[in-house]
Amino acid sequence: MTFLDTVDGKLARTTLTSSKWGDYFDHGIDLIHPPFWYVAWGYGLLATGTQWSNEVFWSVMAAILGGYILQRAIEGIAIKWLGLEIHIWRSIDTYFRQITARRNPNLILLTLFTAIAKPDWGLLAVAAWTVICLGLHVLQLLQAFAAKRSMGPLTSWMTKP
Repeated sequence: MTFLDTVDGKLARTTLTSSKWGDYFDHGIDLIHPPFWYVAWGYGLLATGTQWSNEVFWSVMAAILGGYILQRAIEGIAIKWLGLEIHIWRSIDTYFRQITARRNPNLILLTLFTAIAKPDWGLLAVAAWTVICLGLHVLQLLQAFAAKRSMGPLTSWMTKP
Protein backbone atom coordinates (compact mmCIF):
# COMPACT_ATOMS: atom_id res chain seq x y z
CA MET A 1 0.00 0.00 0.00
CA THR A 2 2.50 2.59 1.11
CA PHE A 3 5.55 1.97 -0.98
CA LEU A 4 3.95 2.11 -4.42
CA ASP A 5 1.48 4.82 -3.45
CA THR A 6 4.34 7.04 -2.37
CA VAL A 7 5.73 6.85 -5.89
CA ASP A 8 2.81 7.29 -8.31
CA GLY A 9 1.66 10.86 -7.72
CA LYS A 10 5.14 12.21 -7.05
CA LEU A 11 6.47 10.56 -10.20
CA ALA A 12 3.67 12.08 -12.26
CA ARG A 13 4.28 15.52 -10.77
CA THR A 14 8.07 15.46 -11.14
CA THR A 15 7.89 14.26 -14.75
CA LEU A 16 5.26 16.92 -15.50
CA THR A 17 2.78 14.25 -16.63
CA SER A 18 0.18 14.91 -13.97
CA SER A 19 -3.15 16.54 -14.63
CA LYS A 20 -5.46 18.51 -12.40
CA TRP A 21 -7.88 15.57 -12.25
CA GLY A 22 -5.10 13.06 -11.72
CA ASP A 23 -3.85 15.15 -8.81
CA TYR A 24 -7.37 15.31 -7.30
CA PHE A 25 -7.79 11.58 -7.84
CA ASP A 26 -4.43 10.75 -6.24
CA HIS A 27 -4.93 12.99 -3.20
CA GLY A 28 -8.61 12.08 -2.85
CA ILE A 29 -7.89 8.36 -2.70
CA ASP A 30 -5.00 9.00 -0.32
CA LEU A 31 -7.34 10.92 1.98
CA ILE A 32 -10.29 8.52 1.92
CA HIS A 33 -8.84 5.00 1.85
CA PRO A 34 -6.78 4.71 5.09
CA PRO A 35 -9.75 4.25 7.45
CA PHE A 36 -11.08 1.40 5.30
CA TRP A 37 -7.64 -0.18 5.20
CA TYR A 38 -7.32 -0.22 9.02
CA VAL A 39 -10.81 -1.68 9.43
CA ALA A 40 -9.92 -4.39 6.89
CA TRP A 41 -6.72 -5.15 8.84
CA GLY A 42 -8.77 -5.43 12.04
CA TYR A 43 -11.36 -7.73 10.47
CA GLY A 44 -8.53 -9.80 9.04
CA LEU A 45 -7.14 -10.22 12.54
CA LEU A 46 -10.53 -11.37 13.82
CA ALA A 47 -10.89 -13.80 10.93
CA THR A 48 -7.52 -15.38 11.72
CA GLY A 49 -8.28 -16.00 15.36
CA THR A 50 -7.29 -12.89 17.27
CA GLN A 51 -9.06 -13.20 20.59
CA TRP A 52 -10.32 -9.64 20.91
CA SER A 53 -13.67 -8.88 22.46
CA ASN A 54 -16.03 -6.60 20.55
CA GLU A 55 -15.20 -3.84 23.03
CA VAL A 56 -11.46 -4.10 22.38
CA PHE A 57 -11.93 -4.30 18.60
CA TRP A 58 -14.20 -1.26 18.45
CA SER A 59 -12.05 0.70 20.92
CA VAL A 60 -9.02 0.14 18.70
CA MET A 61 -11.03 1.09 15.60
CA ALA A 62 -12.45 4.19 17.32
CA ALA A 63 -8.97 5.33 18.33
CA ILE A 64 -7.56 4.86 14.83
CA LEU A 65 -10.55 6.16 12.84
CA GLY A 66 -11.43 8.97 15.23
CA GLY A 67 -7.79 10.00 15.48
CA TYR A 68 -7.42 9.94 11.70
CA ILE A 69 -10.49 12.09 11.11
CA LEU A 70 -9.68 14.56 13.89
CA GLN A 71 -6.08 14.96 12.73
CA ARG A 72 -7.24 15.71 9.17
CA ALA A 73 -9.72 18.22 10.66
CA ILE A 74 -6.91 19.89 12.62
CA GLU A 75 -4.89 20.22 9.41
CA GLY A 76 -7.88 21.81 7.67
CA ILE A 77 -8.53 24.19 10.58
CA ALA A 78 -4.90 25.31 10.48
CA ILE A 79 -5.07 26.05 6.77
CA LYS A 80 -8.40 27.89 7.03
CA TRP A 81 -7.91 29.84 10.27
CA LEU A 82 -4.15 30.19 10.55
CA GLY A 83 -3.29 30.58 6.88
CA LEU A 84 -0.67 27.86 6.70
CA GLU A 85 -0.27 24.13 7.03
CA ILE A 86 0.37 23.18 10.64
CA HIS A 87 3.37 21.05 9.66
CA ILE A 88 5.40 23.92 8.20
CA TRP A 89 4.99 26.48 10.96
CA ARG A 90 8.04 25.54 13.10
CA SER A 91 10.90 23.19 12.30
CA ILE A 92 9.75 20.80 15.05
CA ASP A 93 6.36 20.62 13.31
CA THR A 94 8.03 19.62 10.05
CA TYR A 95 9.98 16.89 11.85
CA PHE A 96 6.82 15.71 13.63
CA ARG A 97 5.06 15.42 10.25
CA GLN A 98 7.54 12.71 9.27
CA ILE A 99 6.83 10.49 12.28
CA THR A 100 3.20 11.31 13.04
CA ALA A 101 0.52 8.61 12.78
CA ARG A 102 0.20 8.33 9.03
CA ARG A 103 0.55 5.47 6.62
CA ASN A 104 4.33 5.09 6.53
CA PRO A 105 5.03 5.15 10.30
CA ASN A 106 1.94 3.03 10.93
CA LEU A 107 2.99 0.51 8.31
CA ILE A 108 6.37 0.24 10.02
CA LEU A 109 4.60 -0.59 13.30
CA LEU A 110 2.34 -3.15 11.62
CA THR A 111 5.25 -4.75 9.78
CA LEU A 112 7.49 -4.98 12.85
CA PHE A 113 4.81 -6.60 14.98
CA THR A 114 3.78 -8.94 12.16
CA ALA A 115 7.43 -9.99 11.81
CA ILE A 116 7.35 -11.20 15.42
CA ALA A 117 3.99 -12.93 14.88
CA LYS A 118 1.98 -10.30 16.79
CA PRO A 119 -0.05 -8.42 14.14
CA ASP A 120 -2.73 -7.67 16.74
CA TRP A 121 -0.14 -5.87 18.86
CA GLY A 122 0.76 -3.91 15.73
CA LEU A 123 -2.78 -2.62 15.39
CA LEU A 124 -2.84 -1.79 19.11
CA ALA A 125 0.44 0.11 18.65
CA VAL A 126 -1.07 2.04 15.73
CA ALA A 127 -4.09 2.95 17.90
CA ALA A 128 -1.85 4.12 20.75
CA TRP A 129 0.42 6.10 18.42
CA THR A 130 -2.63 7.68 16.76
CA VAL A 131 -3.99 8.87 20.13
CA ILE A 132 -0.58 10.25 21.14
CA CYS A 133 -0.22 12.07 17.81
CA LEU A 134 -3.74 13.46 18.08
CA GLY A 135 -2.85 14.94 21.46
CA LEU A 136 0.30 16.48 20.01
CA HIS A 137 -1.66 17.89 17.04
CA VAL A 138 -4.17 19.48 19.42
CA LEU A 139 -1.26 21.01 21.35
CA GLN A 140 0.29 22.31 18.10
CA LEU A 141 -3.00 23.89 17.07
CA LEU A 142 -3.52 25.56 20.45
CA GLN A 143 0.05 26.90 20.41
CA ALA A 144 -0.43 28.21 16.87
CA PHE A 145 -3.65 30.03 17.78
CA ALA A 146 -1.96 31.54 20.85
CA ALA A 147 1.02 32.66 18.76
CA LYS A 148 -1.23 34.20 16.11
CA ARG A 149 -3.19 36.04 18.78
CA SER A 150 -0.05 37.46 20.43
CA MET A 151 2.25 37.97 17.41
CA GLY A 152 -0.02 38.29 14.40
CA PRO A 153 -0.01 36.18 11.23
CA LEU A 154 2.10 33.04 11.33
CA THR A 155 4.84 32.32 8.82
CA SER A 156 6.64 29.11 8.04
CA TRP A 157 10.09 28.59 9.49
CA MET A 158 11.18 27.71 5.94
CA THR A 159 10.66 31.30 4.76
CA LYS A 160 13.02 32.76 7.34
CA PRO A 161 16.68 33.42 6.44
